[in-house]
Amino acid sequence: MRRLILSLLVTVASPLAAHELWIEPIEWRVGIDGNVSAALVNGQQFDGVNLAFFPNRIKSFDLHLGDDSTVVTGRIGDSPAMTMPTMGDGLHVAAYVSSVSTVTYTEWAKFISFAEHKDLGDVTAVRDVNGLPAEGFKEAYTRFSKSLIGVGSSEGSDRVLWLETELVALANPFTDDLSAGMPLQLWYQGEVRADEQIELFDRAPDGEVTVTLHRTDEDGIALVPVVAGHDYMADAVVLRLPEDDLAEATGAVWETLWANLTFHVPE
Repeated sequence: MRRLILSLLVTVASPLAAHELWIEPIEWRVGIDGNVSAALVNGQQFDGVNLAFFPNRIKSFDLHLGDDSTVVTGRIGDSPAMTMPTMGDGLHVAAYVSSVSTVTYTEWAKFISFAEHKDLGDVTAVRDVNGLPAEGFKEAYTRFSKSLIGVGSSEGSDRVLWLETELVALANPFTDDLSAGMPLQLWYQGEVRADEQIELFDRAPDGEVTVTLHRTDEDGIALVPVVAGHDYMADAVVLRLPEDDLAEATGAVWETLWANLTFHVPE
């Protein structure tokens, strides 16, 4: 049996600015004859603004039930961005991959703050070795967001969808005993990511959000604490230098890939 390590719990009192993009179900659990509806939300501290459905912002958007999947479709401007008939009884997994976007940094200190908050390593050393600029530079970024939605019995499991980076729930929050925590596994390019940071956002029913930091073990697994009745968002970031074609197309000298997973633990 794989070893699970209880992650180091570090409460972040004043997290540095970092905008996540997540899938926010309108209802975490629906009947078999209902619709699976969810918003794409961009923001901070598990609070943000809904993004309408715009195909040019989407590389892929799919709904999964076991080994079956269907493409999320919609009309330009739809909000929430996803409203689809259920695929049947069981745990549905929504998975969204954004198109590439860019952000420009005018100050190196802001990039350092971001890199430290997301535990992205010694970016100054990488900058110096590669002769990268210290100001007025671009970062290209892509979002890889997933969400667990219960339909009917909600039975089933999340699985690796072979996104370039992703978080996988190794337990079903609707049907499994999570008294010891929720095991999450972090992946990148088909391999597990060991000794990496996962940031966990815990939103209570009154809207209060608590942020804790966790680390994966050698199997890419972190066991994160959860409370019944709360919503959760887990987030992890890969930082790398962009390939030549992406750098030429965007002008970016850095690239980030954001893995995100949302789920709810029912009462």
